[in-house]
Amino acid sequence: MGEENAKASYSSLSPMDKKKGGFTASSFIFVLLALDNMGFVANMVSMVLYFMIVMKFDLAHSANTLTNFMGSTFLLSLTGGFISDTYLSRFTTCLIFGAVEILALVLMTIQAYSKDLHPKPGCKSSCVEGGMAFMLYASLCLLALGSGGVRGALPALGADQFNRKEEAKSLATFFNGLMLSSTLGATIGVTFIVYVSTNVAWYWGFFISTIATFVGFAVLAIGKPFYRLQIPGDSPIIRIVQVIVVAIKNRRLPQPGSPQELYEISEKESNYFEEKIAHTHQFRFLDKAAILGKDTKPQQWVVCTVTQVEEVKVLTRMLPILFSTIIMNTCLAQLQTFSVQQGNAMNRYLGSFEVPAPSIPVIPLLFMSILIPIYEFFFVPFARKITNHPSGITQLQRVGVGLVLSAISMAVAGIVEVKRKNQVHKDITKPISLFWLSFQYAIFGIADMFTLVGLLEFFYKEAPAGMKSLSTSFTWLSLAFGYFLSSIFVDVINAVTKRIAPSKQGWLHGIDINKNNVHLFYWFLAILSCINFANYLYWASWYKYKTDEPASKIQLKPLNQIPLINGDPSTQDSVIKTKEEKVTAL
Repeated sequence: MGEENAKASYSSLSPMDKKKGGFTASSFIFVLLALDNMGFVANMVSMVLYFMIVMKFDLAHSANTLTNFMGSTFLLSLTGGFISDTYLSRFTTCLIFGAVEILALVLMTIQAYSKDLHPKPGCKSSCVEGGMAFMLYASLCLLALGSGGVRGALPALGADQFNRKEEAKSLATFFNGLMLSSTLGATIGVTFIVYVSTNVAWYWGFFISTIATFVGFAVLAIGKPFYRLQIPGDSPIIRIVQVIVVAIKNRRLPQPGSPQELYEISEKESNYFEEKIAHTHQFRFLDKAAILGKDTKPQQWVVCTVTQVEEVKVLTRMLPILFSTIIMNTCLAQLQTFSVQQGNAMNRYLGSFEVPAPSIPVIPLLFMSILIPIYEFFFVPFARKITNHPSGITQLQRVGVGLVLSAISMAVAGIVEVKRKNQVHKDITKPISLFWLSFQYAIFGIADMFTLVGLLEFFYKEAPAGMKSLSTSFTWLSLAFGYFLSSIFVDVINAVTKRIAPSKQGWLHGIDINKNNVHLFYWFLAILSCINFANYLYWASWYKYKTDEPASKIQLKPLNQIPLINGDPSTQDSVIKTKEEKVTAL
């Protein structure tokens, strides 16, 4: 097949149909996220009580079980991201992991319904063993796998609907819409589903979550004709490993005098589905992977292109940003564990209606439901006039605002806990109102609005073309590390304070929150968050956006009969055949 026919074939194979995508396609994704988040967030905020009341876990065990589950969920998002970048379309990946999530919710419903799968009255967590333990932990593992896999592919699937340059403003609006739909679903979850779980029956709450999730994925499937479906590419892991291995093999070679001497392929010989990335001067040791030795034939594991090397550099530059947001997500874990326990020990009556403690996040969720449209329709257009940035402010500036607010939230949480305990000591029969917790929740809700959306947009826009899902999953990876770090902090703080406290009791010991020192733990996290923000400022100022230097500035070294982007000396025909097979698989 000649070059002209090859180009025509590539054009016809392109999945990014101009008549597809946009907000029509993304509306199906918004519906799924809202319905799925109803059950996900409801379970997230109430499961500590489920572990304590039904499974007889103590406070620390309940908190750690939840944070480990949440950490596993977000860690497994990398699985969904990797699979959707490499083997399946993002759409297919979402449906497969969605089926796993629905199965897990069915098992959770059965476990909550069957009395034989509950510890007997008077038992402790040590009674959860055998089939009872298997059912509980198997359903939690499957739920983590399904929910995580979906979250690894879904944001990138939605963002693909706005993947053209002229849609930059729409892409920013999409991520705000993603947050809004998630917030609306969570609002229903923490009110209706949590109320049903805590006041009617736990199994009814899980059952409603199952139905909502099933309907959500049915809606996603109906929207298939409207989607732009990204063709899976080469394994991002293999591409990364190739650069590292070749750079090590070439470590003794001298650095070329100019980036123009590094190996790159011309537009005619490139894979039409791949972008070119300009050479940067950071991490120069990786440039050695793009040095083609004299009389050496270009092939895999011998030389990498400049673009392939820059892909690794982009991911490497992202890592400090990722790690700088972990502490914030550790703070988030406290609002879903200890703050729920605070609420359970407060006056939960609104008139004659008793508010379930896990429903307190509805206050910041309602606030966010109002604030997100205001941010999108008023702040962003105003900021665009000043900054000329499609999103109003840069993604890293948005993340920074969230980090500051998270530190304030933890400081406020400590103050509220002191007030609560002082009232308990004065008159235990007249606890303070549950709505005092709304301050810490509201501040952190705004922080989450800034940081989560900022990270999703940042990781998607900055990622190389073939690593969009995997890179977007870094947002969830930060959440995973935050939850795991929370479990570590709880254990370490308990162990250390137990040794130094005169009472020989740790800050977070036992099941009675009135005998704990949760306020000190909150203030510890507030101080740590301030230190972390200073660290973030350094890395954010150091980071160089991929778009700061357009790829058109690259001057290619002319080479004859060079391979495609992964180095294998294949013909255009063989590559087109591979693309045809992948399109057919979609």
